[in-house]
Amino acid sequence: MSRIGSVERKTKETSISLALALDGAGRADVETPVGFLSHMLETIAKHARVDLTVRAAGDVHIDAHHTVEDVGLAFGEALDQALGSRAGIERFGTSLVPLDEALARSVVDLSGRPYIVFESPVDKELLLVTVDFPFALVEEFWKSAAFRGKFNLHVDVVRAKNGHHAAEAVFKSAARALRQAMAVTGTEVPSTKGTLTA
Repeated sequence: MSRIGSVERKTKETSISLALALDGAGRADVETPVGFLSHMLETIAKHARVDLTVRAAGDVHIDAHHTVEDVGLAFGEALDQALGSRAGIERFGTSLVPLDEALARSVVDLSGRPYIVFESPVDKELLLVTVDFPFALVEEFWKSAAFRGKFNLHVDVVRAKNGHHAAEAVFKSAARALRQAMAVTGTEVPSTKGTLTA
């Protein structure tokens, strides 16, 4: 059974085409107008060990917010498609990832219920990842992904000073937690309800 999702999203703000194969080899073919976002999408592919293709255009003359948010929505929607009934998956995943002084923890439950908790000791609005990419956009991406992907995500930035390090640690830890949760380890739906889609 192929676990593949594909999404086309077009609004007045963005145009996005995204394809996701869960049982991939970590290959990424990504083109977005936001350099750091492209880098992080490649990071997701590598550490979640999925194949990810993204073509995105957006109103970056305003800022990167709409593009980051909408790519997150498309990623979550493709993930939900690819998971299907969610039968046989591990369901839960956790990962703790350091990057120099930064340390991030992500915990995932592919429960079919969207929720996110994102805690950070640094000011998300003021901390910059790059000159035009505030750390707050890291949360926006994962919030969009969790709600469209119908999964529960807890992210804790345990400590950080450098915005780039903090952001990369979050993306790597979330990707690795997803990889663990998406793994096929059985045949039944891992829920006493008998479903993770209703």
